[in-house]
Amino acid sequence: MSTLTVRKAAPAAGTTPGTAQGPPLRRRIALVPTATLLLGAVYTLMPVAWVVIASTKSGRELFSTFTFLPGTGFADNLKDLDAYRDGVYWTWMGNSALYAGLGALLSTAVSAFSGYALATYRFRGRETMFNVLLAGVLMPPVILAIPQYLLLAKAGLTDSYLSVLLPQILSPYGVYLARIYASAAVPADVVEAGRMDGAGEWRIFTRIALPMMIPGMVTVFLFQFVAIWNNFLLPYIMLSDDEKFPLTLGLYTLLEQGSNTPALYTLVITGAFLAVLPLIALFLVIQRFWSLDLLSGAVKS
Repeated sequence: MSTLTVRKAAPAAGTTPGTAQGPPLRRRIALVPTATLLLGAVYTLMPVAWVVIASTKSGRELFSTFTFLPGTGFADNLKDLDAYRDGVYWTWMGNSALYAGLGALLSTAVSAFSGYALATYRFRGRETMFNVLLAGVLMPPVILAIPQYLLLAKAGLTDSYLSVLLPQILSPYGVYLARIYASAAVPADVVEAGRMDGAGEWRIFTRIALPMMIPGMVTVFLFQFVAIWNNFLLPYIMLSDDEKFPLTLGLYTLLEQGSNTPALYTLVITGAFLAVLPLIALFLVIQRFWSLDLLSGAVKS
């Protein structure tokens, strides 16, 4: 009795059994996350693009048609914004730079000290303190605004620059990031070697640990700067003198007045466009710290 032998054709190179076109199918599937990211980018950048284009339009062009074509009124909008109340917009810009710059710098310093201490030293209650800080990360700022106002009102500091600066100095999220980064970037052996060489704790921190933590501290500074620059609720509660307003609160007052004076809407839009430029410039300036950190890591490895 003869035996029939059935030979199956070997699968083509680059394919898997049951799949005639493996690589093309995988490539099509890989396009899904890319398309999703592109849609997210368009959704995020669309309002920014509209603000940029709307700031170039005059009042007539802004309200007559809705197009993404640039207008002809950008220079006039800048002149009107500069002339409004003798240039109060630039006072708001300076106030925002003061609140965000000084507040972010102090917050970064406190985060660096606290994060390094929590990562390096062993003391009773360390984990409890860190867990309390984590609870602060989860706490919405709107819940803390009223208690902060009551405390500063008791101290007689409301309607002052300190009323906006002081609550921004301690950032639970910044301390959390600083501790995580210090644990990863500052080896315990290096700290111990510094102690064996006779260096004090302050010298070890400033000369050894802090340079290693700079990329992480730049990240903390950027996050805190953007958060303070965009903060609206705290200045809204604390301040009543519009000469001390930041940009967010100043533009809000302009927007409220625009309901009775529609010509002010062009000033609000132009002011919003100018308010974004310092954030873009800051990011472009400090991103080199991340690049330098990556390059140094590649050389060390």
